[in-house]
Amino acid sequence: MKIAIMGAMPEEIAPILKKLHNYMSVEYAGNTYYEASYKGVDVVVAYSKIGKVFSTLTAATMIEHFGAQKLLFSGVAGAVSPELRVGDLVVANKLAQHDLDITAFGHPFGYVPGGSVYVEADKKLIALAKEVAQEMGQPLKEGIIATGDQFVANEERKNFIGETFGADALEMEGGSVAVVCDALEIPFFILRAISDAADMDASFSFDAFLETSAQISAEFVMKMIDKIIEQE
Repeated sequence: MKIAIMGAMPEEIAPILKKLHNYMSVEYAGNTYYEASYKGVDVVVAYSKIGKVFSTLTAATMIEHFGAQKLLFSGVAGAVSPELRVGDLVVANKLAQHDLDITAFGHPFGYVPGGSVYVEADKKLIALAKEVAQEMGQPLKEGIIATGDQFVANEERKNFIGETFGADALEMEGGSVAVVCDALEIPFFILRAISDAADMDASFSFDAFLETSAQISAEFVMKMIDKIIEQE
């Protein structure tokens, strides 16, 4: 078995690499992939760079070129739901592309013919995530994540996404990774730590938050892999 671990930024995979200790770097398709063995299971790790195109390329490469059979993604997201606070962990039960718009042809937002508005994440991996969260004493919320190639910093746009897709959080990679995994029949899991929300104050430091959340996410993902290994 081979498991892919993805992030969007280098800071999101750095703690993972530290936990793997020995790994081999492979340059391919304009990116660096890190291969390692963990408890007898092969692992490939990469950060995709930001956005749907790069995350699509990276996810497809990890599956088609490196042979990954499951994919775990961790990163940060902005809150849409007023119930979410900075630092909360959210696991996606389904994902949509909020900037996909051919409504001029009578289709709903996020839909293209031959596709669907939502892609559902793997239920078994979500169940494993809940087990890990309970063991860590880490609250974990389940919800809809919306993806788009834009950093949303506009209240009107955020509200539109929430109302249109029922989204709890938004980011820039998960929906496209979901499409790739769904098409190639690869079980996937998307974990996000909330980096900005309505309760933010002027003392908030994104860089400090990213470092802290990456550590927590790394521990979470490695415990997920432990669970997967136990079940195989």
